[in-house]
Amino acid sequence: MTGTRYTDGLKFLANTAECYWLITDTSIIAKNLMDRSSFITIDFKRLLVEIQDSTGYEAEIVYGDDNDNILESYRYRVTDFPLDEIRLFFINDTLMLPNEY
Repeated sequence: MTGTRYTDGLKFLANTAECYWLITDTSIIAKNLMDRSSFITIDFKRLLVEIQDSTGYEAEIVYGDDNDNILESYRYRVTDFPLDEIRLFFINDTLMLPNEY
C-alpha cells in the first residue's frame, strides 16, 4: 500500500501486536520526511497519566533525523499499541527495528 519495505522484525511486531495502524502511519509520515533526512528515527511513547489527563492525548510519535533533531511530532488521543515505547528506523524506504539496522 505505501510502497515501503518491512524487515522481518517489523513484520513480527505488526502481527504480534496487531499494530498495522502504527506501521501504516509511520511509513506514510516518514516517507514524506525523506526530503529532509535520509535517516528517520521514529519514537512512539505513551504519555504519563498526568499528561494524558491534562492534554487528552494518550501517546506521541516523534520523528527525528540522525542528529536527534525533531522533524515532526504527532499526538494520538487513543492507542491500542501494547508497548509504552518503541523506536523504529526508516532508511532507504525500509521500516525496521533498531537492531535490524
